[in-house]
Amino acid sequence: MTEWPKVVVVMPAYNAGRTLRMTYEELPKDAVNLVILVDDGSTDKTLEIARELGLEIFVHNRNYGYGANQKTCYTEALRAGADIVVMVHPDYQYDPTLVPQMIEPIVRHDADVVLGSRLKVGSALAQGMPWWKFAANRALTWVENRVFGLALSEYHTGYRAFRREVLETVNFSANSDGFVFDQEIIAQAVAGRFRIAEIAVPTRYFPEASSASLLDSTVYGLRILAVLFWYLLHRGGVRRSRRFDSIRARYTRLT
Repeated sequence: MTEWPKVVVVMPAYNAGRTLRMTYEELPKDAVNLVILVDDGSTDKTLEIARELGLEIFVHNRNYGYGANQKTCYTEALRAGADIVVMVHPDYQYDPTLVPQMIEPIVRHDADVVLGSRLKVGSALAQGMPWWKFAANRALTWVENRVFGLALSEYHTGYRAFRREVLETVNFSANSDGFVFDQEIIAQAVAGRFRIAEIAVPTRYFPEASSASLLDSTVYGLRILAVLFWYLLHRGGVRRSRRFDSIRARYTRLT
């Protein structure tokens, strides 16, 4: 990475018209070189507001899913020459002002991936996280820590920062187009022996912020367990999976 890394914020957007502007306005502009928004078939004013804000915009012709949105986000960020890519949800659930803290461990060469944890300090319950979501998060994190050999406080955050080399190496294009993409890319980072750090971040729960239902969260949890199962088979050499194999860099820096 260069001494002065190019930081690209990516926003995977779907019907974020009510919260996009205040999310963008709180981004520390002195720490961010470019903001890319990928619209996944929104039917509200997301695109109109993104154009008013002057964001770099990429549009899906329909709603392909959260994972598919991230695939476009990371692909376009790499094409733009990003050294560090930070995913900031435009629903204002995570604090945009913490981008400098998110990238600091990467800039210091202490980490390759940084997760913004809602559970590292403080009480997520007091901040409005539903009790059943808190319990499921804790249980899944316990399992994931044992599978991955780590000691993280949370894996299910949407606030993430990646060193360029991570996204060039892991096979994220082979991942799901749905929400389990988040856990697949972490499993890929672990398989690639990349270093994962975390910082504490507050979170907000309010009507405009996206939040999965109990049924959706249950399905999501089962899919995470499936990812862990296939990861263990891959790691043990029982059944290799192309998802967890590193790939050669597919992108070159723009000059």
